[in-house]
Amino acid sequence: MVVLKSAAELATMREAGRVVAQILTAVRAAAQPGATLQELDDLARELLSEKGAKSSFLHYHPSFAPIPYPAVLCLSVNDAIVHGIPDARRLDDGDLLSIDFGAHIDGYHGDSAITVGIGTVDAAAQRLSDVGKQALDAGIAAAVAGNRLGDISHAVQTVCRAAKYGMPTGYGGHGVGTAMHEDPHVPNEGRPGRGLALRPGLVLAIEPMVVESGSDRHRLLLDGWTVSTVDGSRAAHWEHTIAVTEDGPVILTAL
Repeated sequence: MVVLKSAAELATMREAGRVVAQILTAVRAAAQPGATLQELDDLARELLSEKGAKSSFLHYHPSFAPIPYPAVLCLSVNDAIVHGIPDARRLDDGDLLSIDFGAHIDGYHGDSAITVGIGTVDAAAQRLSDVGKQALDAGIAAAVAGNRLGDISHAVQTVCRAAKYGMPTGYGGHGVGTAMHEDPHVPNEGRPGRGLALRPGLVLAIEPMVVESGSDRHRLLLDGWTVSTVDGSRAAHWEHTIAVTEDGPVILTAL
């Protein structure tokens, strides 16, 4: 069921989204060569506590997962597309790191992801990340009252496919509210003018995922969470939680 949010609910979600943005910014600054993924997760946990917010990810246990998610960040390096679990791995110069983070305040969630280069990355890695961000921006621009869900999906698809990148089949964005994942599913591919009508009060997480090799195939690793490319090629992931309003899309997870 799709639930439209009131102005008061959107205000609370904006508070949660601002916390998400602030912590993503701090983690991004700490993501340097030599830092471990666990250290980044520890930093995010500390900041969450300081800001009086709670993790959307920690202990989350969907039906597909063998265990509840054990961290507050999803940290996906190089060929990991999404849902990488933080561990003792140290970041190397040239790595491509996707940082996905969610938090909630008074039961209302915000969810966002960025992809960052560690140290000095090659031009191909930078282009991959840039195209993911451009696809996100295009999807957000299409989130206008009166448009359809397919207009968002088509905007994301157009940018990614024009760059000859793959997009993992079946993955996309989602509604956000009192649950981190609500209806509707927001595919990263679709036909314009089709699907759910976008109405003021609708809150969506739009999240392009792009694969450097052009392949749409993916695999689930043995940890039961990490989704990886099948050919070892790199991936990038970008996401914002946005609200559809009478005045256009509003990014709830921006600083």
